[in-house]
Amino acid sequence: MIAFLDLASINAPYMEEMKEAANRVIESGWYILGKEVGAFESQFAEYCGVKHAIGVASGLDALHLIFRGYKEMGVMKEGDEVIVPANTYIASILAVSENGLVPVFTEPSLESYNIDPDQIELKITPKTKAILAVHLYGQSADMRRINAIAAKHGLKVIEDGAQAHGAMHHGKRVGALGDAAGFSFYPGKNLGALGDGGAVTTDDDLLSETICTLRNYGSEKKYHNLYKGVNSRLDELQAAVLSVKLPYLDAANARRHEIARRYLDEVDNPRIILPEVMPDNRHVWHLFVVRCREREVLQRYLAEQEIGTMIHYPIPPHKQRAYREYAKLSLPLTEQIHEEVLSIPLHERLTQEEVTRIVAALNSF
Repeated sequence: MIAFLDLASINAPYMEEMKEAANRVIESGWYILGKEVGAFESQFAEYCGVKHAIGVASGLDALHLIFRGYKEMGVMKEGDEVIVPANTYIASILAVSENGLVPVFTEPSLESYNIDPDQIELKITPKTKAILAVHLYGQSADMRRINAIAAKHGLKVIEDGAQAHGAMHHGKRVGALGDAAGFSFYPGKNLGALGDGGAVTTDDDLLSETICTLRNYGSEKKYHNLYKGVNSRLDELQAAVLSVKLPYLDAANARRHEIARRYLDEVDNPRIILPEVMPDNRHVWHLFVVRCREREVLQRYLAEQEIGTMIHYPIPPHKQRAYREYAKLSLPLTEQIHEEVLSIPLHERLTQEEVTRIVAALNSF
């Protein structure tokens, strides 16, 4: 059986270094907001090409705290609108609505699956304060056009980089393409911890300072609380693990790129639509997502061939019960994507033989 994802195999090359890092944390006697978090924050900020990285408890918290930070700074207020991609995981939308902001669902491009810049400007109203750009599946959104639209209308640009660690757009890394970015270090991500974790990246000194305070109960100084904050801190153990894995990220992404290249070059079946890489993008292939009108049949067929698959995602956010107030929206491209997509195995530990088997199965469908 070719598993869709094999985390034990992915982490195996780093096992001894991670054990050493864990021992270092255990022996230090300091487990929250210590040297390991500080070191990883500095390393990740440098990697992304920004001034600040703030470690938090999850990718959702990273996005949530960006919007919360802007509210505390007076940049946004309840009832303000944020333009969001309709084609995304629900966490992107939760970060907006949980702050009392209004998500304005916007259709994707069928070529990139990311938010379509041509649709963004049509959605802008006097209440619009920001654009949330999700770099879905590991490919950057069209940030040059998005930033140009934002500059024209005086809007903030927030990146959701949860699936795009190391991805590039016009030679610049995701995380440094907008005003702030949220990352997830969920174990299955390209840069994954051994549990939950996340980070905010930004060049904005005040936003960084505000989020650092908010993540720690709103406390700038112990027992002195500036805000009604939250408890959302990347812990020392996860930071130490991430510091071990970060230097290997580009090599792992390069292997993912090699596998994706084989799929793109060798899969030849008119019933299967392959993903596209947009110009001036460096895709990191968090997911390799094909489309097929007979998705369920294809998924069953691949299962019979002992090839694991997943659907990212079967139900778009506006069709979830949690957002039933948006259920009547007409978003046909988003709905088509969610009905047709299927993710096939792609991670750096796949062997050439396994890739050959997957290609053969897709071609024989």
